[in-house]
Amino acid sequence: MSHRPLATSFFDRMHAHPLFRKHGRKAVIVVPYVWLLIFFLFPFFIILRMSLTDMEGVVIQPILQFKEGILSLAINVNHYLFILKDDLYGKTYLSSMRYAAITTFWCLFIGYPFSYFMARARPTAQPGLLMMVMLPFWTSFLLRVYAWKGLLTEGGWVCRLLVALHVDDLLVRLDLIPSQGLFMNTPFSLTIGMVYTYLPFMILPLYATLSKMDLRLLEAAADLGATPWVGFWKITVPLSKAGIIAGSMLVFIPCIGEYVIPELLGGPRTLMIGRVLWDEFFSNNDWPMAASVAVVVILLIIVPLAFFNKYQAEATEVRT
Repeated sequence: MSHRPLATSFFDRMHAHPLFRKHGRKAVIVVPYVWLLIFFLFPFFIILRMSLTDMEGVVIQPILQFKEGILSLAINVNHYLFILKDDLYGKTYLSSMRYAAITTFWCLFIGYPFSYFMARARPTAQPGLLMMVMLPFWTSFLLRVYAWKGLLTEGGWVCRLLVALHVDDLLVRLDLIPSQGLFMNTPFSLTIGMVYTYLPFMILPLYATLSKMDLRLLEAAADLGATPWVGFWKITVPLSKAGIIAGSMLVFIPCIGEYVIPELLGGPRTLMIGRVLWDEFFSNNDWPMAASVAVVVILLIIVPLAFFNKYQAEATEVRT
């Protein structure tokens, strides 16, 4: 006589309960929305409220003010007007988006061949390759960025290797470093650090997409006379578009607000919005201005997110 495990029978009875069938689906949907409300929307509205007020000393003034029996709504948009008028903020936003786009491009350029190789490797070798990608996460992000400081400063072996290969001559012509042998605190060192840090976030979505691709499509294309290169561009790349977009969003969005890497590896020529936020919050002690800068950053991030969600919805409609 066989008996089902107690846990299995308990969950079967719970799923069969009329109350669970009636409200279980709603509960599952409500949980992520509550999470977003508490950890995203609520903090965002705090920052938004802060950006629309003034600061007297160390006290942030309330938006709703009650004086002499009169309730008034005091909204200050001067911080946003100042951001629009001051060229420094506009250049900083554009610089942040430019470095984020450059980082995304190089992560895709390097990550796609690696992901393709992982997806086509023997099944027994794929876990090891996947472990190699995830291995950097076993050490501190800060330590890894500091390691690049030692590698790129004068005397570091990466610096000596680049000088020996005369790569610095090319970088000087491209205006990525000021002079030969000086790699630190330049656009080059910033890009190296960003690409190194965010490369796994590009590889993992691409690998997940490429590993699920039906290889019979490539065989059918070869039977119809397509060369491997044509099959790659006509079949593999279009079918991996979801992984390309997902990886690009995972790299581009956090790169816009990056602070640690520009602070440690960048220089005065690599001003990014994360460093401006730090200065406004802690150097200038102007929290409403810093909150306004942060709100604009969030709005800039929402645009690519909306594009990604639109693509995901269209892809879902096509599949269905």
